[in-house]
Amino acid sequence: MHARSALFDLYGDHLRARGAQAPVAALVRLLAPLGVHPPAVRTAVSRMVRQGWLEPVRIDGQPGYGLTARARRRLDDAAARIYRTGDGEWDRHWHLGILREVPNRRRRDQLESQLAFLGWAPLSDGAWVGLRHDSEVDQVLEIEGLPADRFRAPIDGDAVAFARRVWKLDELGASYDAWLNEAKVLVDAAGPEADDEQAFAARSNLVHEWRKFLFRDPGLPAELLPPDWAGTRAAAFFDHHANRLGPAAGRFVDHCLSISH
Repeated sequence: MHARSALFDLYGDHLRARGAQAPVAALVRLLAPLGVHPPAVRTAVSRMVRQGWLEPVRIDGQPGYGLTARARRRLDDAAARIYRTGDGEWDRHWHLGILREVPNRRRRDQLESQLAFLGWAPLSDGAWVGLRHDSEVDQVLEIEGLPADRFRAPIDGDAVAFARRVWKLDELGASYDAWLNEAKVLVDAAGPEADDEQAFAARSNLVHEWRKFLFRDPGLPAELLPPDWAGTRAAAFFDHHANRLGPAAGRFVDHCLSISH
């Protein structure tokens, strides 16, 4: 697990609900069970500050880092998708973005990663489709310096086939089945005898691997999904074990925060 990803997971899954900040010593202690060494933590923190995700704070006289407003919004949105607690309303329209200029390959790959996280998929080098008008899409395009025209189009009778093709649902379903097999091995290692640190590590890895689907799964409404959708089975498994390991993982986080003050 890369240090930057581990920090995003830690802030999103634990620290966001605990004041959204932590001393540096606590960050180091919390990432140690995940195999992330102190120099890597500090390097990742510095990078996230430069990128506008974290900001320096003082906590009881100690140096620490808190989430920026932008990071809070991103992690709030991510949490709603991870635990499926957000507004599931869909206006039954496709939302389209047409770039006025096509970026080069490097910038296009970077843009694709950012828009995929927001649930959008490419139709061509300069055209994208999503389910909702997301203001963060506009922010991404503005930051990238890529003006775009936005449109809204009602769905038609080919909507199911269109969604299956554009979001590669056959591949995505196979990935969910593969994830289930791997996740079962992961949670079996954190059985009833696991201590708080082991539960924290297992749950962190579970959330980390599940979070990767945010870059591939746009959260389509049920009417656009294949029957017996593998993502539904995977989500039920994730929810059960994330809840099972949650109390012990939370105790470990609270312990690390308390001894850092």
